[in-house]
Amino acid sequence: MSKKKGFVAEFKEFILRGNVMDMAVGVIVGGAFTAIVTSLNEDILTPILGIFGGTDFSELKVTLGIGENPPTLMYGNFITAIINFLITALVIFCLVKGINHASERAAKLVKKNKEEAEAASPTEKECPYCFSKIDIKATRCPHCTSELK
Repeated sequence: MSKKKGFVAEFKEFILRGNVMDMAVGVIVGGAFTAIVTSLNEDILTPILGIFGGTDFSELKVTLGIGENPPTLMYGNFITAIINFLITALVIFCLVKGINHASERAAKLVKKNKEEAEAASPTEKECPYCFSKIDIKATRCPHCTSELK
């Protein structure tokens, strides 16, 4: 008779799986990275673009209606979010491209080293009776038919 796992035990097993922990680390690092990209955009790029275009995106808005508190579309914030997204996507693209390139180079290096090791190992030996070159795996000489040890 098998005993069923309790809810807490199942949750503990789930949370300690490698892929869940990796995802948690990714979310935390992603949050920190988002803060960096947002700061880059708001504190550096937007003022630089403001010099050339004279526009601060955060001030772009459209007021819909009249009165004391009319609804306002803050489309400048949306433009800022799009710029943040594009910067983040560009950086992630560059990172993935760099990692893929490094992986390909490492795979080629491993393949090259393996080929060199195979080329360096002998494939032939000499028959001690007739001194002919024979395959290293041979147990009998094909020339003199001597049995090899």
